[in-house]
Amino acid sequence: MPSDRLGDADDPGPIRSEPGSLLEHVVVAVFGIDDEDRVCYWGPGARNLFGHEAGSVLTRPAAVLFPEPAPGEGPGGAAHLAERARTLGYWRVRLPALHRDGSVFDCGFRVFPMTGATGASVVIGLASRGDELDRVKTNLSFLDALFETCPIGLVMLDEELRYVHLNQALADMDGVPPDEHLGRRMADIMITADGGEYQRMLRSVADEGRTVIGALVGLRTPGRPDRDQVRSVSFFPLTGAGDTRRGVGGLLLDVTDRERAILEATAARQRLALLDRAAAGIGTTLDLNTTARELVDAVVPEFCDASVVELVEWMDETEAFDPALPVATRRIASGTTLPEPAVQLVSGLEEVTYPPGSHTHQMLSTGRPLCFTVDQDFATRTVVHQQRAQLLLDSGLTCILMAPLIARGTVQGIAMFGRSGARPAFAEADLGLAGELASRAALCLDNARLYGKVRDIALTLQRALLPSAPAAGPYVDISHRYLPGSRGTEVGGDWYDAITLPDDRVALVVGDVMGHGVPAAAAMGRLRITAKTLARHTAEPAALVEELDACAQEAGIEWATFLYLLYDPHTGRATIANAGHPPPLVRHRDGTVHAVDDVLGVPLGVGGVPYRSIEVEIPEGATVALYTDGLVEARGQDIDTGIDALRDQLRAPLGSLEEGADRILANLLPDAATDDTVLVLARIGAVPGRPPGAGTGSPPRASS
Repeated sequence: MPSDRLGDADDPGPIRSEPGSLLEHVVVAVFGIDDEDRVCYWGPGARNLFGHEAGSVLTRPAAVLFPEPAPGEGPGGAAHLAERARTLGYWRVRLPALHRDGSVFDCGFRVFPMTGATGASVVIGLASRGDELDRVKTNLSFLDALFETCPIGLVMLDEELRYVHLNQALADMDGVPPDEHLGRRMADIMITADGGEYQRMLRSVADEGRTVIGALVGLRTPGRPDRDQVRSVSFFPLTGAGDTRRGVGGLLLDVTDRERAILEATAARQRLALLDRAAAGIGTTLDLNTTARELVDAVVPEFCDASVVELVEWMDETEAFDPALPVATRRIASGTTLPEPAVQLVSGLEEVTYPPGSHTHQMLSTGRPLCFTVDQDFATRTVVHQQRAQLLLDSGLTCILMAPLIARGTVQGIAMFGRSGARPAFAEADLGLAGELASRAALCLDNARLYGKVRDIALTLQRALLPSAPAAGPYVDISHRYLPGSRGTEVGGDWYDAITLPDDRVALVVGDVMGHGVPAAAAMGRLRITAKTLARHTAEPAALVEELDACAQEAGIEWATFLYLLYDPHTGRATIANAGHPPPLVRHRDGTVHAVDDVLGVPLGVGGVPYRSIEVEIPEGATVALYTDGLVEARGQDIDTGIDALRDQLRAPLGSLEEGADRILANLLPDAATDDTVLVLARIGAVPGRPPGAGTGSPPRASS
């Protein structure tokens, strides 16, 4: 070992530990002590640690590097180091050291003897600051504890992505002991089904120095082949230390439970949102088919790939369900996003029969939603016809969830939801959602069913009370139309009549009772019968309306409009009384149309206001149009606008009265009218023996 390194020209600087390690930034001072305890070698690191230049310390006693010992403490630090090195062969100790500036600092020493070629013995000392050594020890201790106790998987891979080092936490995740990892490629342990994307990501870290943070990877391992895992992985490049090769370091965290919880929470929120939308969208009308259609639209495709709603055709609603008997249903709504033959499966049948022992019977027996796998057994037990069973097997559906539609203790029908293999099978939470949807739909269907019964009763009552074929005598042709409102509205109190009276006179009547349903139909019937009776005994229309108003008040009818037109063909004159009803329109032969709106009284049932009548002439060939407000009044439209539209329709050539009535209704009414409508067209014929000039259209004449 040369001892003449006195200058700085060849000084390479401080000696440090190998780059890339924890010791990289720890300065190591190297010095030598000869047999006389003098400094015989002084390395660059020693100059930095102790502050002495080589020329000022070489050949001097090594005691210059240590503080003076206290009286009675024995030999100084230098002598003690040299003695222990020669005696023990290697010694490690922490001693106070002295800097050139006089400061004392804690220092760690490692000393050992060396014998040169001449036989002389030299003690070599390696020294570093104590605080820097403590920092390295702390870091090493932290890393040791990290690998031993950290619940996060830690791994080191070489450039070929083979395991070099890993902790027990990662081995537990994989279900493979640590020593069985070493030397194997990561792709052999973490088996993914992502087409190699995970391996390409690792390769980019090793080759390009990329850093990956928090990537989610789905995988299985040989140690846990039946368990799907999701891991959050972070990888970073490792810098080569000395002659070691580059590699990849990684942290892996098993987040399977977290991700499953997130997925389940997301699914729960989606189910709640679907239920909320369904609650708002099902039952918007009181129509059975519409309500069933709303249920299907709510679940397809968000909840399932196909759905049907069927009503059970009970012989007697009070009869208990008998699982030994077939169940007959009527399919009223269906929908699917799947191609044929699924479309034909859900929509190609209206009447369905389920044989005893079917899965439908099983579901109805429990009264709860049930899920079934679509297989040969299911198709055979549930579908009567073999062709339909094969259609089910070929439809692409893999599971079907059945839910009973139960409301007010009665099974209304069945809702079925089907999923294809492209979706996961129904879970327990899906059964609960299906039950909630079915419960909501069942109540709405039952409301629609009950409303339909009441509406049918009211409609039957109303039609029974209206004239089936009113006759108007030999000189007046009549065409009449009555159209109830759409299925989603209740029956109103619209009515009409044509009454033949002595001397060939004809009374045309039209009215409208406020309200809907059975009460309105009953009130309409009372007014019609009363008006017909009064017409035979009351000659003056104004007096008839006053009598009818009194009868309405006695019967508790608070509001009803009424128009009475009494026509005498021998004079060509008509007397009209009006109780708040839209005015009649008269169409002349030349196509001109005018309204008889000079007389208007308050509606029936109001009372306290006298009525009057007006007399007008109606020429031969003229057509009188009587109607209710359902024909001319619409939401957002003034009634005068509707009357003008009817006037325009009357100006066109009518042809026969039947054709004219159909054309007017088709042009003026929407597809789904919201109110009942009455239209009466009366055409005045020629009367033999009528005096010349009669019925030529002279001005109207009012009377009390």
